[in-house]
Amino acid sequence: MIRTSLFRTLAATAGAAALVLASTVSAGAAKMTMASFNAKDAALVPAAYKTATWQIATDATYAPDESMSGNTMVGFDVDLMKAVATTLGVKIVENNVTFDNIIVGITSKKYEVGNSSFTDTKAREKKVNFVDYFKAGEGVYAKASSTASFTSTQSFCGTSVAVETGTVEQTDAAAIKCTNGKKVTVDTYPTQTEANTAVASGHDAFGFADSQIAGYIASQSKGVFKYVGKPVAVAPYGIALAKTNDGLALAKAIQAALKTLVANGTYNMILSSYGVTSGALTAPQMVLNGATS
Repeated sequence: MIRTSLFRTLAATAGAAALVLASTVSAGAAKMTMASFNAKDAALVPAAYKTATWQIATDATYAPDESMSGNTMVGFDVDLMKAVATTLGVKIVENNVTFDNIIVGITSKKYEVGNSSFTDTKAREKKVNFVDYFKAGEGVYAKASSTASFTSTQSFCGTSVAVETGTVEQTDAAAIKCTNGKKVTVDTYPTQTEANTAVASGHDAFGFADSQIAGYIASQSKGVFKYVGKPVAVAPYGIALAKTNDGLALAKAIQAALKTLVANGTYNMILSSYGVTSGALTAPQMVLNGATS
């Protein structure tokens, strides 16, 4: 549990940087117009999901994938899910949910879909099904004035690292076995914005996030942060759905819609609008439950 007094201190020293990171998003994706209803894909949607409004769970603190612009949720994940909904002819509502509560919400049937930069892992596949749609590594950022370097996760040894609660980065940082007699202090925060603030204030030496997120944090920080080293542990992202018969059928419908969006150019247009085409998958790579670890 993070103490409120700590965050008052961090916010006082780095609030401006956090605001920049939370609000700066490409406006290009708003022009996405190529998605259209596809009857063949829509026929795959289970009856229980055809008329219901889907509740989508997303942690909107992870720009450029998902963040808030005023009262509006934006990001390439958000636009991609809207395009999927158009293709399948269904209605959706986005819910801003703390990351580590999303899978819990799916398993309890509060949400139909988790759409929030989930790395598809074997551990998570025990709880939900995934439709893979993107790939990303893990990246590192630090204060611009930092002299620290990053060559592997061993670089964290003897330092502290900020991660968002429930992420793969939290798991991987906690699993580091230092070979130099030192240890890694892993500080977890409910949102990515708070993790950024901890690094900006000097409370943590490194920030550890998905590679395109870390790069975006650095590029939009107005000189507060820099990206250090190269990405590690590249793995697929998946859209999360219930591990039930209907959930699996819905996953297959979403998979079909994603392949249609690749074919008609919408998928690439959305990723291009946010500068993340390096993580694009081809249609054959959009598999169900494709975890590698």
